Amino acid sequence: MKTSFSHYRRSLFGSLLCAVLAVTSVAPAMAAGPVRVKLATSSGDIVLELYPEHAPKTVANFVQYVKDQHYDGTIFHRVIDNFMIQGGGFDGSFAQKKTRAPVAHEGREALASGGLRNVVGTVAMARTNDPQSATAQFFINVKDNAFLDPSAQSWGYTVFGKVVSGMDVVNKIKASPTGAGGPFPSDVPKTPIIINKATLEN
Repeated sequence: MKTSFSHYRRSLFGSLLCAVLAVTSVAPAMAAGPVRVKLATSSGDIVLELYPEHAPKTVANFVQYVKDQHYDGTIFHRVIDNFMIQGGGFDGSFAQKKTRAPVAHEGREALASGGLRNVVGTVAMARTNDPQSATAQFFINVKDNAFLDPSAQSWGYTVFGKVVSGMDVVNKIKASPTGAGGPFPSDVPKTPIIINKATLEN
């Protein structure tokens, strides 16, 4: 009987410990709210609100680049009125900045959990034709771009936040005269638009 009771106590203790650990590990994710990032650009400030509850890996990836000061001194190198503005990858001399390994594509999961679509003012990860290639570059939609949304047929682009302040600055940037610049044959602002500093606001 002693052996059985002892075994029972150990089993009960183990179950309780597992329950406590489970609650502890879930609590931070449940408590995680929106994250705000300010982009102080040469055209004015843009504040982004990011949603880790919908795209946790994508938000963590972006925030780490902010903490690493990766975006400081980068430019908006691709600006297309009636489409989007893209930045985060090149400095003022068009030198491409070194990045970490790509972040996992979370577009479908984000939408399934009630996340945002590619509509005016939302921010999404830029990538190549490979859906698993997003690193640091991002874009802000300046119109509703439904064709960029993830679906059963398409990976689409992961939306992980939106502009909550400074949409006037975004609209100013989207109207910039563009042309060739660096390695790009078109869509580069003729007057460089620089992200002087990216900082966490909370």
